[in-house]
Amino acid sequence: MGGYPRAVRIDQISTPALVIDQAAFEHNVATMSAVRPGASLRPHVKAFKSTDLARRLADAGHTNFCCATVREMEGMAAAGLGHDLLLANEVVDPRRLRRLGTLAEAGAARVTVAVDSVATIEAAARSGITDVLIDVFVGLPRCGCDPDDAEQLAEVARASGLHVRGVMGYEGHLVHEKDRGTRTERVAAAMADLARAHAVVGGDIVSGGGTGTYDCNDVVNEVQAGSYTLMDGQYGELDLPFRPALHVLTTVISVNPSGWVVLDGGLKALAMDQGNPTTTDATVLFCSDEHTVIAPDDGVVFAVGDRVMLAPAHIDPTIAKHPRMFVAAGDQIVDEWAVDLRDWGD
Repeated sequence: MGGYPRAVRIDQISTPALVIDQAAFEHNVATMSAVRPGASLRPHVKAFKSTDLARRLADAGHTNFCCATVREMEGMAAAGLGHDLLLANEVVDPRRLRRLGTLAEAGAARVTVAVDSVATIEAAARSGITDVLIDVFVGLPRCGCDPDDAEQLAEVARASGLHVRGVMGYEGHLVHEKDRGTRTERVAAAMADLARAHAVVGGDIVSGGGTGTYDCNDVVNEVQAGSYTLMDGQYGELDLPFRPALHVLTTVISVNPSGWVVLDGGLKALAMDQGNPTTTDATVLFCSDEHTVIAPDDGVVFAVGDRVMLAPAHIDPTIAKHPRMFVAAGDQIVDEWAVDLRDWGD
């Protein structure tokens, strides 16, 4: 970790703010690396949107990365992290795709994009992109071709001058299954479709998986996990060895005599798609634009000015609401990481 340029304690930073527990983050990186070393993990940048954090993963041996947007791809390449970048998402905007083609042609990054139709193949071929993965539907109702169509799409891609590196398929509908036995069984069934597609498509890459299935997906040879680095409340409900490392630091701004307490971070600081955040010593009642209202546990007293850590239920969109993350060792801020891969670019 780089030294923070000035001596700052957690209680001195303005709120709401993202705070990373350094020890928990380092534990999570080491724990994942022990199971998925090197190229067997392709960390998903969408989870944390920070080249500063990504660089720590590269230092741990994970130099191939997965992205969700062209902006993330460009930012990673500009930061010197473009060794092998996969855009695990279909893109048809010709201007943005051309920017990716330019990255590849300039040697700034190895660029691979996901395709699942003739239209996305043609868009990639016109842009100057040379490498693709055939994206296969394995149960999550999102992108991905029918497994039975994968071979034909690979033939179309090769006929268009593209190099088909393999297949990908994301079992996102299973990564939060709480029962491990059920999760493992259902992942095996979903991955059977991906293995069947790979058998006819060929290529060196079988990509998929996430934090919830990193250790029970035996078909993929690279796992697209990202949330494990910082964790969130949703994954925290599973039997995973990763620790919560990210919180939204807030300040108590009002204490009502009737018993509720108001914090200065709300919907504009927290993603709510997976429900309310959680905190110690209190129950979250609701969140509004600028506020979170909590009810203290019996015997717990809050005062105006107190600091309260909120654990978001979903870190990815929470992080995207902030320009930076503060890294803390105990009560001391030891580093600051820019959230520099936000939005979609031009």
